[in-house]
Formats: sequence, C-alpha cells, structure tokens
Amino acid sequence: MRAARLSVVTAVASAAALTAVTGCTEKSEAASGDRVISVSATDSKCETSKKEISAGHVELAIENKGSKITEVYVLFPDDRVVTERENIGPGTKQKVTAEVKAGAYQIACKPGMKGKGIRQTLTVTGSGSAAKRNPQLDKAVAAYREYAQEQADATIPKVETLAKAIKAGDLKAAQNAYAPSRVGWERTEPIAESFGDIDPKTDTRADGLEAGQKWTGWHALEKALWQDKKIGAEQKTLADQLVTDLKDWQQRVGKAEITPTSMANGAKELLDEVATGKVTGEEDRYAHTDLSDFKANVEGAQKAYELLKPVAQKNDKALTTELDTQFAALNSTLDKYRSTKARDKAQNGFVSYDTVTKEQRKELSDAVNALAEPLSKLAAAVVK
Repeated sequence: MRAARLSVVTAVASAAALTAVTGCTEKSEAASGDRVISVSATDSKCETSKKEISAGHVELAIENKGSKITEVYVLFPDDRVVTERENIGPGTKQKVTAEVKAGAYQIACKPGMKGKGIRQTLTVTGSGSAAKRNPQLDKAVAAYREYAQEQADATIPKVETLAKAIKAGDLKAAQNAYAPSRVGWERTEPIAESFGDIDPKTDTRADGLEAGQKWTGWHALEKALWQDKKIGAEQKTLADQLVTDLKDWQQRVGKAEITPTSMANGAKELLDEVATGKVTGEEDRYAHTDLSDFKANVEGAQKAYELLKPVAQKNDKALTTELDTQFAALNSTLDKYRSTKARDKAQNGFVSYDTVTKEQRKELSDAVNALAEPLSKLAAAVVK
C-alpha cells in the first residue's frame, strides 16, 4: 500500500461501465503515433495531447515536468482504475499501455501522490465491441481471475483468525496472525485497488490518510499490536470492520475488470509497491513484517507474468528471458532472509525487517529495480 490513494466515488458501477475495457488484439494498435496520448504533468497541471481517441489499445507517454513525484491514472466515470503508473519522479518519463472501449474516462495526474488529482476528460469513440483476442490471452485472463478469487477466499479465514485473537485480547496470537492474513491481499492488490473504495479502508498507513478520513484496517491494528501493545474496545471494533471490508472485497473480485494489459500493468504495480513501501520499511513500520508482504507482492507479479508469458515469449523472447532471470535473482535474494527461529514466528517465515541492514536493503532494492525495468515492458509485449 503506497502512502495515499485517490479519493473515490463509491457508487456501484453500471453494467455498461463493467464492459468498458476491451480484450487484447493480436496486433498492437498502440505502436503507431495516433494511438499515443502524451501526458505532461507538473505540480499544478495535467496536460494531455488528445481529448478523444477511438476504442482499442492506447499508450500514455508520460513526462513529469514538475518538482514532485507524481502518479497518472486512467479512470472510469465512477473512479475505478483502468490503469495507472506510480512513482514517476521529477524530470522522468514513463509509458503505460491500456485498453479502452467506447465511453467517457478521465486521465488524472496526482502530484505529490495526494488528493483526487488534476483531471482531464477523455472520450473514447467506437462501437464498443470486443476486438479480436488471442485465445491464449483469454485463457490467461480466466486463469488469473480464478487465482485472484482463490487468494481472496483464502484470506478470509486468516483475517478471521486475526480478529478472533484480537477479540480474545490475546496479543501474541494476534501478532502471529497479522502477517499471514495479508498474503492473499498483497498477491492481488492491484485488483483491490481498482475498485477504489476498499483499499483506503483496509490498507492505509497513517501517513496516507486524507483529510477527514478515519484510520481503519490492518495498519491501525498493527500500531496497536506492536507499538501500543494493547487491545481495547476500539481494536475489537476495527477487527470486525476489517473482516467485513475484506468479505466485501472477496465478493467483488469476480466482477473485477481484468485484461491482459491490466494483468501486466498490475505486475509492475506490485513491484512498485515493493520499491516504495517494503524495501524502505515503511509498510509494516511497527510489526516489521515487510518481507512477508514483499514476497507476496513478488509472487503475485510472477503469477501474472507466467500466465502471459506464452504470448509475450512469441512477441519478445529477449524480454521473457530477461524476466525469467530477474525473477529468479530476486527470489534467490529474498530466500536469504527466511527464518524458522521462534523469535521470528510473527514474520511469516522471514526475519524481522528491522534486523536487515542498510547494505542488505540496498541489495534487495537493486534486485527489485533490475526486475521492474523489464517488467514495465510486459504490457506492450502482449499486444504486439
């Protein structure tokens, strides 16, 4: 979970909105200039080169000309996320490939990663009928949808175990249940984030709260369990709410918009989550269970990649060779920090992150960055 999320409209999406993203075509439309939307982001502006485009693949060519780190989103009318690119530093450029059908959208730039963002409208014209899709990509999407549902289903009993321990006032049992309860969520977090309203309730850190937002979810409980070392009526209420909110997520996973490009972009988002929260130690700053979340993010990214790999390999074999190498290297680096010691029981099989030195964190960061760069090219490879 990065420090802040877009504020969202929580209305249930209409059936028309649920069909707003197309499948992949066999040939990329985004490669040609007329399929590219240039996005110029500053600290006070979000300028786009096009306000209208026809349905199909589109590439956002983003340049951050401001002084703050920014994020750029393509949003449905109800603020669900079509695609996003996070952590775009000042003076840097990023590209992201998305798929859109006929309808109204917004492109939002979010300087400083706060607030609703600076927005421009985007009208997508066309019949809205699905483009021809490679059957292998249909298979990948179906398998990923099944995987996401499995992860959500597996999360509920684990978070119920956490809630049960909290309601019983058992601090140690609650600490031991915390990290395992997050694994399924961390593996599929981009899907949860695409709904907009669930992530702020369940996974916001203290520094990510918007004005007037009540702090709920895992990290509010984490602070109570590790820093305050106390369980009171408030924590018991928060535990019940976390179970309720995650059951809502569980029920919605089957309705998520999933396309080959959203899978690929989601894999990159998971690596961004690692780079901006887990490697820095900011994510689980009280429990120091960052490596458990780290591993889950990597597993989720690798699952999406492996499902897309048969098509990506045909289109860009060099890229998949590089991705195989870098996934193996990152997993090998992570394995150095596994632990079976009793003192690390709450870490879900890893050492406590506060014992990882600055030099070791640099090694982890380098391995993440080495994977993130080629992974950012996966979406374009599956639509060639």
